[in-house]
Amino acid sequence: MRKPDTACMFLFPINFALPLSHTKTIGHRGVDPTGETTYKKTTSSALKGAIQLGITHTVGSLSQKAERDVLMQDFYVVESIFFPSEGSNLTPAHHHGDFRFKTYAPIAFRYFRELFGIRPDDYLYSLCNDPLIELSNSGASGSIFYVSSDDEFIIKTVQHKEAEFLQKLLPGYFMNLNQNKRTLLPKFYGLYCVQSGGKNIRIVVMNNLLPRSVPMHLKYDLKGSTYKRRASPKEREKGVPTYKDLDFIQDMPEGIQLEPDNYNALSKTIQRDCLVSLSIGTYICITIMDYSLLVGIHNVDQACRERVGTVESKGAEGAVTPDQRRPQAQKALYSTAMESIQGEARGKGTLDSEDQWGGIPARNSKGERLLVYIGIIDILQSYRFIKKLEHSWKALVHDGDTVSVHRPGFYAERFQRFMCNTVFRKACKASYFIPVSFICFFSTVRYCCRTYLFIFPLKILTVVFLCPCLGMQSGRPDLLPRTPPLAGVSTETNLPNFSAPSIRYIHTILCHFITSIYSGMKKFGHP
Repeated sequence: MRKPDTACMFLFPINFALPLSHTKTIGHRGVDPTGETTYKKTTSSALKGAIQLGITHTVGSLSQKAERDVLMQDFYVVESIFFPSEGSNLTPAHHHGDFRFKTYAPIAFRYFRELFGIRPDDYLYSLCNDPLIELSNSGASGSIFYVSSDDEFIIKTVQHKEAEFLQKLLPGYFMNLNQNKRTLLPKFYGLYCVQSGGKNIRIVVMNNLLPRSVPMHLKYDLKGSTYKRRASPKEREKGVPTYKDLDFIQDMPEGIQLEPDNYNALSKTIQRDCLVSLSIGTYICITIMDYSLLVGIHNVDQACRERVGTVESKGAEGAVTPDQRRPQAQKALYSTAMESIQGEARGKGTLDSEDQWGGIPARNSKGERLLVYIGIIDILQSYRFIKKLEHSWKALVHDGDTVSVHRPGFYAERFQRFMCNTVFRKACKASYFIPVSFICFFSTVRYCCRTYLFIFPLKILTVVFLCPCLGMQSGRPDLLPRTPPLAGVSTETNLPNFSAPSIRYIHTILCHFITSIYSGMKKFGHP
């Protein structure tokens, strides 16, 4: 039997080249017979090793260059270094096969990392100190996603057109970040390429939107479109499926309730990001479109119930509960959802200390407490001829305004309207806060009615004193307080007009009166 040619083995290392016939592919992503994920016939383990070796070298060599202002030509620089398996004067020996590592716009991306407060040693430690973790729920795009062990960064494989598009975006992206760091747009920290076996595997390093240490009970990919925007049956079989627009409308018809301040900040951020996407596209004569909002929802109350159930089920055996460690504070500034809309993580809120996890505090229609993690993804899609043809074809068989692909101006307007009117709602606050003593007063009224004591006196007190003080009609707490009559206009009601001191005085008298009633009833043996 003839031995294989050594030259062919050099060009196609065994760690990188796999028979295509033995793989099942989705785009460029596949699975080999051993069950390991591949991308362009390169095993995931080899790809992760090449990424870590390449980033270690490029960041280390970049630290030796003096810091300076970013120039226009810096956005188009490409640096390349060859990594032979036996090592060289510049690179260490490794067992991943020979490859070449390219770094795009290193000076520009160093500026982006500094802008978000990421130091070079932290960047290297997060990406290269521990093995990268491959995400199993990679979606239908055919890309592979890796996350750093500290949940700080996401590494995603991108196609050639997407990498080229990002290079063209960099000048406008640079200008946008200088003007405003509070954005839901992806935060790009590096663009690289692993070249091996005649294949180019381009990767981009971004901020991680959904920390793994915070379990997501619901996850949505929302575009504002309703044409076939429903999760497939195969997607629903996953542990945490990614639902779509029609699923959200069905599951949460009342939307996600946000505090007025958070809602206003989020609405302004979405509006600004949509405008930026249009302006950057105009600058490079290519328009951004087909982006979506990734929404991860952590139900705080449900998580508490799950923890209690776990403790009760394992308490008898004395087993240790699952790791409920708190997520570490992220190194990158403005990287969490709360920081993206407010500029800083607040230390107080409706969820007490849990709002330090980076999520936006919210509630659902049941009143359950939520932590919402959001970010705009997939902005590297342009409105080219293929997209225009796709829109024209879908518009012939369905309502053109509901399909996902649309002209950029309409897409941005529909996206903003859907997110600010359907997905997120402003939580209504009560006009008056009813004191606890008033609640005790109503409870005592019910108690007296059950024991047939003081029914009529208490009812009279309730109607005459309590309702006018609260300024609302009995049985209609949803109505706003009565506005004072205009000058010179008489009113037909005979209810007294109480000032704030008189309200507090009546409130005090009622409290003493009810306390006396309750003490007397207990004295005579009533339950």
